[in-house]
Amino acid sequence: MREISRLALPALPVLAAEPLYLLVDTAIVGHLGGTELGALGVGAIVLAQLSTQLTFLSYGTTARAARLYGAGRRDDAVAEGVQATWLALAVGLVLVGVGQALAGPITSALAGPGALADAAEGWLRIALLGVPMILVTLAGNGWLRGVQDTGRPLRYVLAGNAVSAGLCPVLVYGAGWGLPGSAVANVVGQFVAGALFLRALAGVALRPRLGVMREQLVLGRDLVLRSLVFQVCFVSAAAVAARTSVAAAGAHQVVLQLWTFLTLMLDSLAIAAQSMVGAALGAGDDRRARALARTLRRYGLVLGLGLGVVFAALAGVLPAVFTADAAVLAEIPHAWWFFVALQPIGGVVFALDGVLLGAGDAKFLRTAMVLSAIVGFLPLVWLSLVFGWGLAGIWAGLSLFLVVRLATLLVRVRSDRWAVVGAVRPHATVTERTLS
Repeated sequence: MREISRLALPALPVLAAEPLYLLVDTAIVGHLGGTELGALGVGAIVLAQLSTQLTFLSYGTTARAARLYGAGRRDDAVAEGVQATWLALAVGLVLVGVGQALAGPITSALAGPGALADAAEGWLRIALLGVPMILVTLAGNGWLRGVQDTGRPLRYVLAGNAVSAGLCPVLVYGAGWGLPGSAVANVVGQFVAGALFLRALAGVALRPRLGVMREQLVLGRDLVLRSLVFQVCFVSAAAVAARTSVAAAGAHQVVLQLWTFLTLMLDSLAIAAQSMVGAALGAGDDRRARALARTLRRYGLVLGLGLGVVFAALAGVLPAVFTADAAVLAEIPHAWWFFVALQPIGGVVFALDGVLLGAGDAKFLRTAMVLSAIVGFLPLVWLSLVFGWGLAGIWAGLSLFLVVRLATLLVRVRSDRWAVVGAVRPHATVTERTLS
């Protein structure tokens, strides 16, 4: 328990830092006016998709670095971080160029032509300059977690977000830059965090190894597809809620944001699982990896049950904190009790996700996510639109989605296929095997 807490607790503020900064940013920009607030929302959604789809730089790097660390090859684990950082910079620079070319069409497609799209485009063009450092931060989190160091990522991410949060009101109001000041503050904060992660690599060999980066992209391909399927599910749910009614859309947003925030707590357990399981398998100790899987599954269940009890008790009071609209409040219970009941299931799912990510079992996770979406989420969500099932149908789809994921994960973890020992998985190429 002590080792799990040592890794999981520092990870929680790191996961929560960006959402909390966005809340601060939203509050500051919100006083400029509705157009600026809407523009921030459009631009931030586009920017968030880049980091969401490229989380393999974090999760994949943790899995690979943890195996090497567990095998007693710490220098090679850090070298894995060097290559992930080079990859982050390369991909980031490409995205800056592509993003600048497409910023106008993308914001116009999302917001429609007019002042809102123009303001969003201006914000996005500035914010895109920070993308390379966003990706460097993902890679840095990945390799540091792989070597069992969650303290430095906590300090680095909080430092960057503190700079952004402090600079934002100064630039938006003090300097009179308005909405662009928010984007500049965002970029400065990303550069501060990224620079700290780059400094963490001081003193190690920095030569790029294209073969290793290619292997990281192969692992990343499966994780990117997994993330894309996940996004399709939740975009579909939002679209169906919006077509159901304004009140249903508002209620779905309230409950979904609470769900998203709680996943941060559960994800901190998954991050501990990635680091510990990867290290155990790298050390050749599959028995310890299996024991960790059982322990983390229990902790995920207990944490999920606790969250479920808390939010069941808050059902009568918490929704009113988010809205005073009577129609929205009347819709929220249709989703709320699904949300409460899913907490224990989610706790186990996130813990086992972390176990298999730590084992580098990305292909299985990709396939399981696709299966869960096709069998569980998407049919019920779109049938809800056809038959008018509303939020109850949408959240029933989410429930089936998680139940199918839980079933596939339990079957996989109970098998012998995932706990592959060694500094690398057997299917790795010669390039990966000769990292050092």
